[in-house]
Amino acid sequence: MIDAGNTAWLITATALVLFMTLPGLALFYGGLVRAENLLSVLMQCFSIAALVSVLWLVAGYSLAFGGGGDWIGTLDKALLIGVARDAADATTGVPESVFFMFQMTFAIITPALIVGAFAERMRFGAVLLFSALWLFLVYVPVAHWIWGGGWLADLGVLDFAGGLVVHLTAGISALVLAIVIGPRLGFPDDVTPPHAPWMTMAGACMLWVGWFGFNAGSALTAGASAGMAMTVTHLSAATATLVWITIEWLKFGKPSMIGAVTGAIAGLATITPASGYVGPGAALVLGLVGGTVCYAMVGVIKRRFRIDDSLDVFAVHGVGGLIGVVLTSVFADAALGGVGYAEGQTMGGQFQVQLIGIAATLLWSLVASVVIAKVIQTIVGLRVNAETEEQGLDLRIHGERGYNM
Repeated sequence: MIDAGNTAWLITATALVLFMTLPGLALFYGGLVRAENLLSVLMQCFSIAALVSVLWLVAGYSLAFGGGGDWIGTLDKALLIGVARDAADATTGVPESVFFMFQMTFAIITPALIVGAFAERMRFGAVLLFSALWLFLVYVPVAHWIWGGGWLADLGVLDFAGGLVVHLTAGISALVLAIVIGPRLGFPDDVTPPHAPWMTMAGACMLWVGWFGFNAGSALTAGASAGMAMTVTHLSAATATLVWITIEWLKFGKPSMIGAVTGAIAGLATITPASGYVGPGAALVLGLVGGTVCYAMVGVIKRRFRIDDSLDVFAVHGVGGLIGVVLTSVFADAALGGVGYAEGQTMGGQFQVQLIGIAATLLWSLVASVVIAKVIQTIVGLRVNAETEEQGLDLRIHGERGYNM
């Protein structure tokens, strides 16, 4: 039997998560780059959404959620062949076509997040090729391990909405690409500041609202779990926003719009894996810790290690997701307002399980991303030439300008 309430909610959540990429993430990133590269970022996010949608139908969904063993699924649901139109989950009553679409939006935004690491300097063809290979070699296996009944699911790893599957995979892969492709011209002393902070703020607002679909939608039902996931998501984002405002105010005397919205995204990334397991008090702690540590990591990556992760994908998403996964093991405790642990599990035991999940996801993402990047660099090249980078990718690659004035 199809449950109308759960189905309606998941259709809504699916639209919200797609809205996070189109146009939320695109605008968020677009405002952070030079005006000459605005369209290139929008085009990359838009094209990744189209490419991943097709690949998800062809084989991605089946390999992630089509049964199988510990490591990867099967091709039994490739192209959704054999999936009846009215097939629905026995527990939630949600049609499989809706679940398929919901998970597709996660698969879309994850490689799109990586765009922030190589913004303003990567070939368009290389972007598409990397995204396609990365989907099948990184995202799909990790999604199967944790959400598709794989070995990490059997181990009991808690990742409600993607701290490992989305944020850590994207963050590690972004760091790899930033290192392999090299820094932007003029980095770190002569980098052009964001050309449109207002655009980034608009994109951040869309991401914040869309994140309710991301986290609350992951409950897969329209009930108390979704309600609490939405609540803690909002509170963590709000707390981390205030953290970044406070730090910048104390450090520079001027709290910036870019800092405030980046703090919000850090809070959202941090709460994601914990959102279905913790209570409101924990959300304040996660927002505080995530906002503070992510702020520090931005400086560590760019100034200490001189890695040009252009739009701070690793420092915000990778680090935020990792922190959230670790703290889930603490604040899932029923005594702290959480849902409690599996029967026989303890806080210490869950902490160890979470560390295994982090280590496996980190190492797999790292090795696979290095291999993919090196192969593409050898075959078609990763980086545009210096002249194209200096003049901007919009006109040189796409033949258009973001602004005609």
